[in-house]
Amino acid sequence: MAFSSRLLSRSKQLYGSQAILNQQHAFPVRYYAKEAAPAGLKGDEMLKDIFRDIKQKFETAIGVLRKEKITIDPENPAAVSHYAKVMKTIREKAGLFSESQRIQFTIEEETQDIPDARTFFLKLGEIRTKRGLSDELGVEAMTMDALEKVEKEIKQPLMRNDKKGMALLMAEFDKVNKKLGVRREDLPKYEEELELKIAKAQLEELKKDAVEAMETQRKREEFKNEKEVDVRSLDIRNFL
Repeated sequence: MAFSSRLLSRSKQLYGSQAILNQQHAFPVRYYAKEAAPAGLKGDEMLKDIFRDIKQKFETAIGVLRKEKITIDPENPAAVSHYAKVMKTIREKAGLFSESQRIQFTIEEETQDIPDARTFFLKLGEIRTKRGLSDELGVEAMTMDALEKVEKEIKQPLMRNDKKGMALLMAEFDKVNKKLGVRREDLPKYEEELELKIAKAQLEELKKDAVEAMETQRKREEFKNEKEVDVRSLDIRNFL
């Protein structure tokens, strides 16, 4: 018992750094600066408001976690699904971005001043690479092929404000989506699948950290004869 208690005394730090307000869920500070700061708010006042808001979001997240039993078992679909639902509840109550919303925000911010379609799609590729997103279906290549076809048809580079040209490109994209079996009405399902993948990855990271912490503790003399603890039995609520 001492072994698991000593291990779980670090749980608040673990969750705080890896699952609640980490890069997977937090707003960039520039979001506050551009969108959330009231007119005339400057310097220290703006920073105080930002940190107050972050503190409130963190406390909201902890409040949700105190009520939910998280099972650290990334190989259990039910545990992964429950963890994803808890994280969704935290996002909704604390006003945080989902992964797809964060990607959308990043795209909008980094491409808003790009006038032409080609540079826009090249920037999308950079964003995908930076975020570690794979392109297993070769969507980028198909996108550029569609763009090439449209630009050949209009005999000039495609600009994003060219409504007729962009309509042609959207028609080509519909063909690509049909080929891939992707339907617009299925987008919520794809977002849910993405959130489940993220939830599983986060549980894997938590499990890894917990196992490493236990192995480190077992090397200490006072825990030499302690019974090994199953990570799935840990209840972090008791240590938040």
